[in-house]
Amino acid sequence: MAHLFVSDVHLDASAPAATAQFLGFLGREARDAQSLYILGDLFEAWVGDDDADEDKARVCAGLKALSDSGVPCFAMHGNRDFLLGAGFSERSGCRLLTDPVIAGFEGEEVLLTHGDALCTDDHSYQELRTIVRDGTWQQRYLSLPLARRELLANEVRAGSRSHTARTVPYIMDVNAAAVTAAFRATGVRRMIHGHTHRPGIHELQVDGAAAQRIVLGAWYEQGSYLSYQDGHFRLHELPR
Repeated sequence: MAHLFVSDVHLDASAPAATAQFLGFLGREARDAQSLYILGDLFEAWVGDDDADEDKARVCAGLKALSDSGVPCFAMHGNRDFLLGAGFSERSGCRLLTDPVIAGFEGEEVLLTHGDALCTDDHSYQELRTIVRDGTWQQRYLSLPLARRELLANEVRAGSRSHTARTVPYIMDVNAAAVTAAFRATGVRRMIHGHTHRPGIHELQVDGAAAQRIVLGAWYEQGSYLSYQDGHFRLHELPR
């Protein structure tokens, strides 16, 4: 059985086809998996565990069914759903992971991360990330009425689209020095992340030793996942 990895699914009521595809993925490819890892941005936005959105409830129910069937499910915070909490875990059956985290697969340690912390050239985003990941800020935000939180989330998403449109693409990609520093700090030789929406497998050298960085794709137009089985990592596309 394979370990499966996804990231940047960005599920939202405005994109029902993506939700249907992800639920299909849970019922087919993931049903026979050894485990499922979601490395951030499962949802386009998550304003708190009290969000009663029907589409999100369907996704949580699908994950809970998969977890209850015996497939361990793990989820990591992304830059869009960093407020996933204990309520989400209870509803979905997913265990929340810290970012980054080192996981073992068939005796090999692999660094798992959403990837946004590696994009150090995007200074304005890193400043925002520092603010919204602060526990005091999150408590203040979660104390607001749900409708107010949804309004603020929509404003932030609009600002993010504007920032993306006017920012040079390479600035929003990972910084090579940040990647090297992550390899050195952890001592691993393989890293898996999302966030950049640039799927691929990159071979590199770190202090004279071979290393590999695997980037997961986004689901905006094409669903995809990574599998690991019998020592082999492979990227797959799903038909839409």
